[in-house]
Amino acid sequence: MLEYYLKSQMKNPKTIIIALGGSVICPQSGKINVSFLKKFKKLILKYLKGGHRFIIVAGGGKVCRVYQKAAAEIVKLPQEDMDWLGIHTTRLNAHLLRTIFRQEAYPVLLDDPHKPIKNNWKILIAAGWRPGWSTDYIAVLLAKRFNLKEIVDAGNIPFVYSKDFLKYKNAVAIKKISWKDYRKLISASWSPGLSVPIDPVAASLAQKLKLRALIIKGTELGNFDKLLGGQKFRGTIIY
Repeated sequence: MLEYYLKSQMKNPKTIIIALGGSVICPQSGKINVSFLKKFKKLILKYLKGGHRFIIVAGGGKVCRVYQKAAAEIVKLPQEDMDWLGIHTTRLNAHLLRTIFRQEAYPVLLDDPHKPIKNNWKILIAAGWRPGWSTDYIAVLLAKRFNLKEIVDAGNIPFVYSKDFLKYKNAVAIKKISWKDYRKLISASWSPGLSVPIDPVAASLAQKLKLRALIIKGTELGNFDKLLGGQKFRGTIIY
């Protein structure tokens, strides 16, 4: 059965961009989610056998905010410096992923979405680039570069909600929403540490490019598997 499945997947191999949330990789400072990463690697390898290629963009998550908060308690920093703390956190997480996929991943980390690469790759690992946006924007830029029509945002929330579901009990999970309506739900401008499924700068470009974003909770690997396999999944589609 598995052999048949893999052969069927080989007929339509594709490149999949995953924006993997830093809070999924490292839920809190000093605590890496090793159990998740082992299972995540197994899942990605399964689809590599089917001929797919992956671009995985590592986020900074809660570790990023720990550094930003510590700096803010000591000295007043400009937004650019706060962003650089976040960028270097994403690069640390990205190096962790590249190490985990050492045998399969392209040997050079994409710390610039325009960095030249050779075409003989199976997995590209990317991270933050410049101040002014999150790694969501990097995922969108890479979708543009490789002429792809969707990105997978695998963070720590399962849906886009009508409001912050951690604060409001009446927050409603949204299964499908346009970029125009989504952008009304979030801040219009970027700020370091902003916590939204897709940041406003990335959302603006994604809307112009007519991309789809698939929002899922990254740690729900059974659901992740369904999404990668083209099946019905639990999450939000932004179009």
